[in-house]
Amino acid sequence: MPSPNTSVGAKRHPEKQKNDARPQPKRPDWLRVKAPIGEVFNETRNLMRDLNLVTVCEEAACPNIGECWSKKHATMMILGSICTRACAFCNIATGRPDLLDPHEPDNVAQAVAQLKLNHVVITSVDRDDLDDGGATHFAQTIKAIREASPSTTIEILTPDFLRKEGAIEIVVEAKPDVFNHNMETVPRLYRSIRPGARFEHSLWVLSYVKQLDPMIFTKSGIMVGLGEEDDEVVSLMDELRGADVDFMTIGQYLQPTPKHAPVERFVTPEQFANYNNQGRQKGFLMMASTPLTRSSYHADEDFAALKRARAK
Repeated sequence: MPSPNTSVGAKRHPEKQKNDARPQPKRPDWLRVKAPIGEVFNETRNLMRDLNLVTVCEEAACPNIGECWSKKHATMMILGSICTRACAFCNIATGRPDLLDPHEPDNVAQAVAQLKLNHVVITSVDRDDLDDGGATHFAQTIKAIREASPSTTIEILTPDFLRKEGAIEIVVEAKPDVFNHNMETVPRLYRSIRPGARFEHSLWVLSYVKQLDPMIFTKSGIMVGLGEEDDEVVSLMDELRGADVDFMTIGQYLQPTPKHAPVERFVTPEQFANYNNQGRQKGFLMMASTPLTRSSYHADEDFAALKRARAK
């Protein structure tokens, strides 16, 4: 069986970004992580293989995979391993999508139960080829997890469902605890970094979810280091709060391959702390802003802390 990145029809975005001749800045010490090793890490990896599951941890080359998998925390990626979009930052393969696996919702639920997760994050590739963008598959996965592991809180990280009428309603009706859709970057950079998406639509998705069900927490995240200015990051915070978004994550962009968008700057830990303080002042219920922050990094701990605070 070919690997997800070499499936028939898949390609590693040669059209995304021309090779940038500029030397890339040296990665600072605060971004260095330990290599993934250990018995629990291997157990998590083997479970994903046994259940034929794809994880964004591997597909997106996440730097935190060693830490997370060693705690049995894995972010599962549904709807196949091939994306219909070609974003300039993303390491996931683009091409002809996989056929939907009808057993995937149950396999994800089985993995959640075996890992005994208190909180799980489920994400997906973009599936512009499907009539509902994969919304029904998300809903089926949420239902299967509820049945197999009723106490597990569920966070979904969805595509934008652009031009997929009724898709958001399908997902919201399944009642995830957290609905996450990442803005990824500031509006000015969408054309070059996220050409298949529309900033206004992504912002509308988050606002619309809150209109449909105010009890669902909404969440979004961005990467910095793609060419944005600090004042643009702060302005984006205001846009998200205007859409009543509850949680925000900010992390450092790392160039996956020379064909992807180059790193324009490495933001210091001090500036990440500034973002964190500014976000909290603006009213986000949860802010995660560090160089290694990713959408699902420490999501379980963050959500647990929020529930404890709400219970007081």
